[in-house]
Amino acid sequence: MDDVLGSAIEILCDDGVILKGDWWRSARKEMLGVVIMNPATGVLARYYHHYARFLSLHGFEVLTYDYRGIGLSRPERLAGCGYNWRQWGELDFDAVMRHAMQRRPGIPVSVVGHSIGGVLPGYAPNASHLHRMLTVGAQYAYWRDYLPSHRMALFLKWHLLMPGLTALIGYFPGRALNWLEDLPAGVAYQWGLGRERLESRLKPCEVEQILSRFAAVTAPILAIGVSDDEFGTKPAISRTVAYFSGAEVTKAMLSPGDVGRHMVGHFDLFHARHATGFWLDTLLWLRDGINPWPNRRFD
Repeated sequence: MDDVLGSAIEILCDDGVILKGDWWRSARKEMLGVVIMNPATGVLARYYHHYARFLSLHGFEVLTYDYRGIGLSRPERLAGCGYNWRQWGELDFDAVMRHAMQRRPGIPVSVVGHSIGGVLPGYAPNASHLHRMLTVGAQYAYWRDYLPSHRMALFLKWHLLMPGLTALIGYFPGRALNWLEDLPAGVAYQWGLGRERLESRLKPCEVEQILSRFAAVTAPILAIGVSDDEFGTKPAISRTVAYFSGAEVTKAMLSPGDVGRHMVGHFDLFHARHATGFWLDTLLWLRDGINPWPNRRFD
């Protein structure tokens, strides 16, 4: 089974933007379902390729992709394109969801969403067809929800410097600063200048439509956090999943020790060192709908 590889794909969005990614075929004859991998903000799809390959070896087909403005889906000129989080959900994830359903009709489609990737399905009309959701550190960067010990430093970095540099350059030069990938201006401003409520990012006439889409997601959600994640805290996760009012939500907060580490933070769980621990546990949810961490639930 060592020859499992992703095959390059292109996905056309409703507004004509083409996304690029990979389709990972199942290594088993009996396919368990399709899993879409939604990245965190400013993280390339290839960061999740080891996890995608792991899922494919265990019977899932997996779709990994870069949002518009990121990685393989970056335009020739990033400055001025203005792509934002809402477009990543309403157009990008919606097109990816449609592609998965058309490619494997009748097969359940689930999503693993890291950080903002766990929020974006709520914007997408096709997300009402989701089978299950697994979110990891899912939140939309409200600074008051950050881990208290990191709050001031993160506020200065992401809510002052990031929008300021974006205004000067026309996009956020994250790669040059070694602060994630370059970001379209719309995403940088939404992160850097956003307020405490998701609705605050929308025009009043759009609020009802967007919140109704979140409510239309009925797939059960397992929302995971780690106690040393400076972004995905209990308040941040709770604030996020509350918008999915039509879904049954289970929230679990792990400690680094639960996954055999001294430190985990926001990104570590998708490193290959977790293949024999955390990754195996995620199969229980994606395959069987079982929460592997019943003693770590929180309200």
